[in-house]
Amino acid sequence: MSASRSVLLIIGGGIAAYKVLELIRRLKDHGIASRCILTKAGEEFVTPLAVSSLAGERCFTDLFSLTDEADIGHIALSRSTDLVVVAPATADLIAKMATGLANDLASTALLATDKRILIAPAMNPRMWEHPATRRNMAQLETDGVLVVGPNSGAMAERGENGPGRMAEPHELLAAIEQALAGETRLSPVGAIGFLGRNPGGPSGAPKLLAGKRVLITSGPTHEPIDPVRYIANRSSGKQGHAIAAAAAAAGASVILVSGPVAIADPEGVTTIHVESARDMLAAVEGALPADIAIFAAAVADWRVAEEAPGKLKKRAGAGAPALALVENPDILATISAREIDRPALVVGFAAETDHVIDHARAKLAKKGCDLIVANDVGGTGVMGGDANTVHLVTSDNVETWPTLPKGEVASRLIAHLAAMPQASETER
Repeated sequence: MSASRSVLLIIGGGIAAYKVLELIRRLKDHGIASRCILTKAGEEFVTPLAVSSLAGERCFTDLFSLTDEADIGHIALSRSTDLVVVAPATADLIAKMATGLANDLASTALLATDKRILIAPAMNPRMWEHPATRRNMAQLETDGVLVVGPNSGAMAERGENGPGRMAEPHELLAAIEQALAGETRLSPVGAIGFLGRNPGGPSGAPKLLAGKRVLITSGPTHEPIDPVRYIANRSSGKQGHAIAAAAAAAGASVILVSGPVAIADPEGVTTIHVESARDMLAAVEGALPADIAIFAAAVADWRVAEEAPGKLKKRAGAGAPALALVENPDILATISAREIDRPALVVGFAAETDHVIDHARAKLAKKGCDLIVANDVGGTGVMGGDANTVHLVTSDNVETWPTLPKGEVASRLIAHLAAMPQASETER
């Protein structure tokens, strides 16, 4: 394999196999070559042609293929790599690994390899929690197998919910990067853990952003009309504050610029409190340089041209006062356009009520940032609520996540950003 880093990717038979196609693409973007084994069950969900087209190499399927054996052989296949990755790792594959069965190409390669193994379990929640699976996982722990996930959530089967969803491609990529770097325990960002366990808390937190300075904005801004009234929105700051906490847990030095919110400052984070959009821009510029900037605040687009020095009074027959509005500074566009001290990775948020993806793409192009996190706030309960459904929009891709608690969105987003090429750069 020509790349300096490579993985042998074993694709099991589960609905989550479709995610592996995206993983192969991401691996290639990060300079990691992938050679693939597709099980017979896996062929029910993705085709060898699709896999080989993305990987740029033949997809191996049959232990007894004379052509494949003459070309490389299953022993060499299992060892001519830096890491073996099993995704999805079904209950069947996990059982074979735990008991040492070798009755097809995938299980034979797993038994023959002398390289480290990382698995991404994916199965029904009851299968995952079954005593047999727990025994098998305990055996794999003893054998030193690394594990990413599984996540919890809705399953393919109607009405089924719980642990068993395969880790997302960005989580897999982050875990692979850690394994290739020689980590013996995978850091638990979002679903990333060792045998599905999350040590929890800052002491067991991952260091995916160690040495990085991360600047985050959160909450609304208040644009005064008079000393009593102001223009604002329904943002609670929950998502932005959760992102700040997740970045700090990932080892970053975090500066949080927060508008007026009713929630506590995250622990381990330097928080700067501001009121207006102009205050927020000044605080952001004062906090530069930073390696990553995440603009999650819901900044008011307009303010009154002149704040009244005293409370505006209702006067009989006078009607409502005329309020002349002017545009606020565009913080995301301003920082994205900086020639000096522009963060290497600039992330914006887009709260939309319709045509969410289209508006996010337009905002990405207009603002000049690297990624937009878009969500639909047209329904009730999103702004101020505890859950979010987001779409990650870049110039060439849209990744949609299921509805998740805002804390989980934050952890996944930090893992995703840590795996982006820009995250390894320094501020410009």
